[in-house]
Amino acid sequence: MLKRTQPPRWAARLLEWFCSDDWLEEIQGDLEERFLRNVDLFGERSAKRQYVAQVFGFVRRFAWRDKKSSTPLQMKMMISNYFKIAWRNLVRSKSFSAINISGLALGMASAILIFLWIEDEKSIGTHYKNTSDLYRIMEREFTDGKIVADEDTPGLLADELKRQFPEIIYAAGLSSSESHVLTAGNKTTRQRGNFAGEDWLKMYEIPLLAGTYSALKSPGSIAVSRKLAETYFSDPEKAFGQAIRFGNGKDYQITAVYEDLPAQAPDKYEFLLNWDDYLSREKWLKEWTNFGPGTRILLRSDADPKQVNARLKWFLKGLNKDFSSGYFVNLFLMAEKDAYLHSNFKDGYLDGGRIDYVRLLAIIAVFLLLIATINFMNLATARSVKRAREVGVRKVVGADRGLLIGQFIGEAVLLTAMATVVAIALVYFILPFFNQLTDKQLFLPFGKPVFWFYMAGLLIFTGLLAGSYPAFFLSSLNPVKILKGTLRFGSGAKLFRRGLVVFQFVLSMLLIVGTAVVYRQLQYLQTKNLGYNRENLISIPLEGELSSKYDIFKEDLLRQSGIQSVTFMHTSPLNNGNTTEGVSWPGKSPAAVISFHNTATGYDFAKTMKVKFKDGRDFNKAFATDSSSYIINETAAKKIGYKNPVGQPLTFWDKPGKIVGLVEDFHFNSLHDPIRPLIIRLAEWKAGSILVRTEPGQTKEALSGLEAVYKKINPRFPFTYSFVDEGYQKLYKSESIVGVLATIFAGLAIFIACLGLFGLAAFTAEQRIKKIGVRKVLGASVSGIVAMLSQDFLRLVVVAILIASPLAWYVMSRWLENFAYKVDMSWLVFVLSGLLVAFIGLLTISYQSIKAALMNPVKSLKSE
Repeated sequence: MLKRTQPPRWAARLLEWFCSDDWLEEIQGDLEERFLRNVDLFGERSAKRQYVAQVFGFVRRFAWRDKKSSTPLQMKMMISNYFKIAWRNLVRSKSFSAINISGLALGMASAILIFLWIEDEKSIGTHYKNTSDLYRIMEREFTDGKIVADEDTPGLLADELKRQFPEIIYAAGLSSSESHVLTAGNKTTRQRGNFAGEDWLKMYEIPLLAGTYSALKSPGSIAVSRKLAETYFSDPEKAFGQAIRFGNGKDYQITAVYEDLPAQAPDKYEFLLNWDDYLSREKWLKEWTNFGPGTRILLRSDADPKQVNARLKWFLKGLNKDFSSGYFVNLFLMAEKDAYLHSNFKDGYLDGGRIDYVRLLAIIAVFLLLIATINFMNLATARSVKRAREVGVRKVVGADRGLLIGQFIGEAVLLTAMATVVAIALVYFILPFFNQLTDKQLFLPFGKPVFWFYMAGLLIFTGLLAGSYPAFFLSSLNPVKILKGTLRFGSGAKLFRRGLVVFQFVLSMLLIVGTAVVYRQLQYLQTKNLGYNRENLISIPLEGELSSKYDIFKEDLLRQSGIQSVTFMHTSPLNNGNTTEGVSWPGKSPAAVISFHNTATGYDFAKTMKVKFKDGRDFNKAFATDSSSYIINETAAKKIGYKNPVGQPLTFWDKPGKIVGLVEDFHFNSLHDPIRPLIIRLAEWKAGSILVRTEPGQTKEALSGLEAVYKKINPRFPFTYSFVDEGYQKLYKSESIVGVLATIFAGLAIFIACLGLFGLAAFTAEQRIKKIGVRKVLGASVSGIVAMLSQDFLRLVVVAILIASPLAWYVMSRWLENFAYKVDMSWLVFVLSGLLVAFIGLLTISYQSIKAALMNPVKSLKSE
């Protein structure tokens, strides 16, 4: 049976591309009829030439310009043709389209999640109406040759600033957050709150449901949140004027009910108490030499913060009698809007904070988008040979380069738009899990125009970035060489594609090494020996009847099953911010001002905490002089200069005594900070937290006995407890969250990169299919063919590893500088990360290589 002669297939497709569906069937029928007639009259070759000429004539007439009208049809039909061609290309190349859309969607979904997280971080502390004029007073302390900056200020500072600075409209102090048991009627719960100055409510313009902004003016007054008011009185309006009793037995009158604080509020509190009550309770705050609470101010809108800062610097010089050449304190302003993100100080000056994590995740988002767009560039340029004839024909029929660039960029934007829809859907379903992971309340703000502006910007940026190089590359092809079949791609295009692959895997390697270092540092923090045993250690607030009946409580506890020992501390074992310069000893220079951390404890402190003595002993009831005795750590001994400190004299707050114990250094603050000199004294009163050491494996029995004794001794207070090891983990919550996010996004980065590598390997195998067939016919083994196809890609991965390793070392070394105690940057991390990247790359390439190597050579060579 004779094979029927067909017109050139490429010319028929060209007609499909440029003609509308309404005309296509009629034109195709007419041209085919003419073609067959010409075959009979002039022969096949001549008929084909005439068919091509007629197709070009129709393309010129109908696709580009209407000869009878001055109105060009080009602009009318160009956009519809672009979409039609783009859609046909997407459908025709399903696997490559799926790879591109998947990669772009994953990259964009990650960018959207990170954008939502960053916007939430940046919004904290910036929601106030007068945010630009709100400031925190910070202090920079110069002592013992060191500079320390923090938010601790004298308790009298706020009122004095209002008197001395006409630029200050409002000023208020704020104590640290405290947990209190509150009772009203028959309801008793534990709530967190602060003492605050009179101006606090009006300074921050907190919406009031009842009362006035002067609610905190009088002693005994309290302002409560809507949530607290509803908890006790069911209705905020009913709460106004009611009395509420604190755990210490004092009644406070509710003088205001304010709206619940938004998620963006950096200070979280359910109630605020009168500032004078705080100063009456903590009398040491009335002295200018003591620092503790924070101070906030509101400047006039026309005030110059720089001038206020200059006057503020030496404000305490005439008020603090301890000032000397070796000790002084400068005050300075920090904008409220910057305080949350910029909270770390090194040597007294700003040194990052959570802003570092914001920048890190922003960089990761950019990395992921770059990796996804590089996939598109690589696959588009690699497959350019399949689009070359289309470009040649378009140029022949009159298309200039600008129109071709517009077409290819339009195709990229269309594909990116599809990826954007998929990305938004992914984010919608992933967001609840992301919120749980990051402990936030993020949502897609569909109703906000700024979100859609961001999405439009992301779509256009990604589409232009992904489509730019392929568009310029394809539009630059020579039409003569294309249509003659003599087009050969130079080494430049191949080198560029290889460079893109290397760049992808450099970014992936950076993320993998970064994730590995963060993980190792977190593991180090979680397992480091702190100098005491935080396992099986329970903390209970020392409040209510426990203060007066502590000894009875302790004796009853020690009779319970699973209880090993009991003590108490004025400060938390995880966070001791109490410092003093009121320490002296024989031989100390009168000009020397040295800061010591300090705490007070009960008996059995060392036994309960499991700290180790290098010399001496713990406090003991058998020694009546222990009320004026001290225990110091190794760092304190070095600072004082005692080689054998036990038995040596020491004066603390003008109270002379002797050192009875020297303990090994242990951590009582975050591992971001080095161990400081510490002095431990025997407590004169019971306060702080009770620490209970349980027997290993008997926590459940110990808690049961602990609760029973607690309710018997302290029935008015709810039984609450916490594990010290869990509290320790919370110190590094930010690092843990960022570590998990980095791990997830690093995995996504390598996955997206491998998607592109998979597609590139598939296309390379497709292009070399005949070469592979010939080699197999000549006896090449499957392993040899796999090695041939894999080696080029593996070389690129190895180059990426060599480039990324020093960059990763530098970046992660800088990050580790934030910790006083950190892991070493082991070469093993880079080797294992490199091997992981190489293995994943090899696994990705091998699938396509093996598939091509196993193909029957008869199928690949049958057309030869």
